[in-house]
Amino acid sequence: MKRIEFFFDFVSPFAYLACEQLPQALAGSSYAVDYRPVLFAGLLQHWGQKGPAEIESKRAWTFRHVHWLAAQQGTPMQTPAVHPFNPLALLRLALACGAAASGPNRRVVESIFRHAWSGGGADANDPARLAELAARLAPARDPKSDDVKRELRENTDRAIVLGIFGVPTYVVDGRVFWGLDALPMLRAALTGDAWFDGPAWEAEGKPREGVVRR
Repeated sequence: MKRIEFFFDFVSPFAYLACEQLPQALAGSSYAVDYRPVLFAGLLQHWGQKGPAEIESKRAWTFRHVHWLAAQQGTPMQTPAVHPFNPLALLRLALACGAAASGPNRRVVESIFRHAWSGGGADANDPARLAELAARLAPARDPKSDDVKRELRENTDRAIVLGIFGVPTYVVDGRVFWGLDALPMLRAALTGDAWFDGPAWEAEGKPREGVVRR
């Protein structure tokens, strides 16, 4: 059985769709998932990037695209009233629902994603909704505790060390797969696709010369 680390942030609609699609996409393969909440904004800051919602024309395309994708995969989706929203409360709640260093389970992650992305278009950070969500999930630890905050920082730092630049990202056998559209490739890796035994993975990942934009 393969272990998959699933790095995500609740602010990402693509991560929501990936979470919902994961069981169907990987059906028939032998795997277990370790859920790793990370702060997407921390990844963006480290790599010097802007998020899709920070570029207006890209934001418009992103939400048209994700709603089309949601319809294709049969996943309910309503864009939150505020986006991008600050995901810290949701990320910390997820971690607080699991034991230290073990991460949250799928039920918790799925519940929080649905709170944000299939909540009728309500604000993901509405205090009353957050209180109801926390009461329903009953975290074992205080989401505002120093150890939970540290765990989120450590997850994000580790993602950067692994070369992760966006969410959703899946890591298996030291290989990094990025994006909702990487799920078929991830499945192929799990089921022994011979391509992964060839030279292309290493060869195509090597640095090469190219024009540098300044």
